[in-house]
Amino acid sequence: MKNYETEQIRNVALIAHGGAGKTSLAEAMLYTAGAITRLGKVEAGTTTLDFDPEEVRRQITINTALAPLEWAGVKINLLDTPGYFDFIGDVAGALRVADSCIVCVSAVAGVEVGTEKVWSYADQHNLPRLVFVNKMDRENADFDRTLLQLQKFFGLKVVPVQVPIGAEADFRGLVDLVEMKAFLFSGDGKKPGETDIPAESAAKAADYREKLMEAIAESDDELLLKYLEGEPLEREEMETGLRKAVLAGKVIPVLCGSATHNYGLQPLLEIITSSLPSPADVGVVQAKKLDSDEETELKIASGGALAALVFKTFADPFVGKISYFKVYSGSMRGDSQIYNVNKSKAERVGQLFSMIGKNQLNLEQVTAGDIAAVAKLQVTATGDTLSDKNTGLIFAPIFFPEPVIAYAVEPKKQGEEDKVAAGLARFLEEDPTFRMERSTEVKQTLISGMGELHLEIITSKLAKKFGVEVELTLPKIPYKETIRSAAKVEGKHKKQSGGRGQYGHVWIEFSPLPPGEQFVFEDKVFGGSVPRQYIPAVEKGLREALEAGILAGFPVADIRASLYDGSFHTVDSSEMAFKIAAHLAFKKGMELAKPVLLEPVMLAEVSVPEQFMGDIMGDMNSRRGRILGMESAQGFQKIKAQVPMAEMLKYSIDLRSMTQGRGSFTMKFDHYEEVPSQIAEQVIAASRAAKKDEA
Repeated sequence: MKNYETEQIRNVALIAHGGAGKTSLAEAMLYTAGAITRLGKVEAGTTTLDFDPEEVRRQITINTALAPLEWAGVKINLLDTPGYFDFIGDVAGALRVADSCIVCVSAVAGVEVGTEKVWSYADQHNLPRLVFVNKMDRENADFDRTLLQLQKFFGLKVVPVQVPIGAEADFRGLVDLVEMKAFLFSGDGKKPGETDIPAESAAKAADYREKLMEAIAESDDELLLKYLEGEPLEREEMETGLRKAVLAGKVIPVLCGSATHNYGLQPLLEIITSSLPSPADVGVVQAKKLDSDEETELKIASGGALAALVFKTFADPFVGKISYFKVYSGSMRGDSQIYNVNKSKAERVGQLFSMIGKNQLNLEQVTAGDIAAVAKLQVTATGDTLSDKNTGLIFAPIFFPEPVIAYAVEPKKQGEEDKVAAGLARFLEEDPTFRMERSTEVKQTLISGMGELHLEIITSKLAKKFGVEVELTLPKIPYKETIRSAAKVEGKHKKQSGGRGQYGHVWIEFSPLPPGEQFVFEDKVFGGSVPRQYIPAVEKGLREALEAGILAGFPVADIRASLYDGSFHTVDSSEMAFKIAAHLAFKKGMELAKPVLLEPVMLAEVSVPEQFMGDIMGDMNSRRGRILGMESAQGFQKIKAQVPMAEMLKYSIDLRSMTQGRGSFTMKFDHYEEVPSQIAEQVIAASRAAKKDEA
């Protein structure tokens, strides 16, 4: 593939609700531009961009795929992103490097919850965009209804630049509202034939053209003056005005077609090249100075020092680790040395290439504004800045949402724990929304992600790539035990059975500590009733005993132990004897000091549209949650609440169900508090039963 100047590049993210036909749209664009010779189908598993075996099997996009194509002297880097919420991390990476986006909407389903979500992500990045109303050939397709929904949700700046001729099985062409000409599709998907506007479409076309003209005029003072004086805008004025309005975010053009029939793709490619921004139009990118953390603007131009951002890491089974990056300044050449600013290490760059699905297209160099890939970088990860060594700039990290659901993972076969850990570690490299940790509290390996489907696919890949099958179960709750009153107890270990005996004797006072202070040991012995050399053994015995309380064997916390008396035997006393005496005292002390069960309480922040507030509040109360406060922002309500971890294990699934996918939440550990007695009895009974089964 030849090298393009910054002005000739368009970096376009395809975003949509899952199932709107986004990957089919990308496939049709590639086919129309001649980048591929065969139009693949999602249903047949033959599309260029959904090449991962899991994507083919499930017929959904899981990974953002890069696909460059050339049209009218312009290079378009398509970034086909996943539509399902579980893979939102890939959407975040793609939108960070895109300069514009295409929102694909189904003419049958209209605006869906995923449409709203990706629109808000595009707003966060201030991305110019256009809308492609897909599936116009399907039963119940309705362009006007879909347009009304778009305008209701996203405002009147959403205006059509085309209107369809016919719908459903009769969808056969479109009217270009700038040129005011009709184009009828040929059955083979080639360039549509130009014709006069059919009589049945003339009135609608004239009405929509007037609205388009008004929207364009409002974005330019000269055009507005002309329009207000009653003069119609010329075609050239509409074209230049449309580009200016789109770049400023004042107009969002709506186009239509059918990706699977390859209808409406040429006009789409033409408006991408004529109206969407190049990196040169964007002009500058924000960066930070390394030494001062001060924000600065970096000009997007090939003449400066190299500065690039890695936005995705992909583990290819044949090539190894592939790093996708965007060059913002300077240019990158293959077979060269670069510097990873985040890791403060040099990296050796091999062959540079672009990707079209899983196929590589070798590149000699990558200029400012362009997107490409390189294999086998040693230390580089997603979000890292690559540059010349003395640039002194670093890009802010890509914001990835925190995981919302966690499961415990165990191999189905004993002895494969190391294989599981090694396999999951590989997925950590390529997926910033995936986490793995070993919980010492509950002695489980926990994996967390953006949803059940996300974790299900990771474990499916684990089986296929690494040959190890695992089971996912809900994680155990890290309960703790503590005491609510003080108790003075004696612990005596005395054993005589021929030869040297064992003797250890202690008096210990146990008392509660404030929450979070864990354990304090105090030596209050006077007069040598317990010799100095045995006191560390008493403390050690107590610390060992803390690992399993008397109620249900959970760790003990927030307890003070004061050793104040005891006795010893000059011959039979030993460190072991005093450790055992401390154990005995601990058990007695816990029984007498009103032991209780503690549970972790989380601080949850739930954001939902206002119409779901009642349901969410009622549900939170049913989970034993305490509402701390509420605040509103942009039509959403944010609820803060403290809620027990035990009640939140599957909250992400329930929240999606209650809010039709519109709700989101974050959660972090806050504190421990006492479990209500009725629930504590159930937890203790279940724990004792589990220990009985293990025995």
